Amino acid sequence: MPFNEEVENIIWSSHVSLAIVVPEKEGRPATITVTDSRYEGRVNFLEPTYSLHIQNLSWEDSGSYQAQVNLRTSQVSTMQQYNLRIYRRLSQPHMTVNFEIPGEEGACNMSLICSVENAGLDVTYIWISWEGGADTAHEGSILRAFWRPGDKVASYTCRASNPVSNITSRPIQPGSFCADPGDSLEKASTSFCLLAKGLLIPLLFGTLAVGFWFIRVQTRGKVPRMKKLKRNRMRLRKKGQPGPSLN
Repeated sequence: MPFNEEVENIIWSSHVSLAIVVPEKEGRPATITVTDSRYEGRVNFLEPTYSLHIQNLSWEDSGSYQAQVNLRTSQVSTMQQYNLRIYRRLSQPHMTVNFEIPGEEGACNMSLICSVENAGLDVTYIWISWEGGADTAHEGSILRAFWRPGDKVASYTCRASNPVSNITSRPIQPGSFCADPGDSLEKASTSFCLLAKGLLIPLLFGTLAVGFWFIRVQTRGKVPRMKKLKRNRMRLRKKGQPGPSLN
């Protein structure tokens, strides 16, 4: 705010006019008119400079803002530009390991990819590797590594950071994929077979039990009916009439 100058008004804008502030003067309180409904109830103007304070920020609030100070005694306006960036706290990093064994010697090329869901702006990634008691940092979300049989299996973690937070992933040992690439597939196949057997056997016994129960119920219902028909036949024969068929 200019010293010894009487301010006519201050116009805040972002893309479009946001609010018009007429400062306090001659005992009259300041008047504030919010001209953009998106900011209604979310903005305050802090005296004595009437700086803009926004509450309940959303992604849509990010961008360029401008304060235009108009003086009563001059036609020259003072302009001030601001750039608002909005960040959220990062979630746990997600790691992906891609590996390739191009030759028969067992040497392995690995690509480690670190990512964060809904990361937003200004996110940096650092891979940290531990091998032989020493740690090494590698900048970037993608780390390329090489492993050959006989090498020690290094441990890797990914750290993601932005201006308001930083978070580190759990450690992984991607070299174990190269050491025995078929091991994970074999274990998965074995687990699937065991699971299938575990489900098939109870299902088979259940089917047999239901079948036996159904046959038993049918048999119980049929035997009394046959006995009743036989008794009716005997009675009819005594009277000289043909009996009902058993079919």
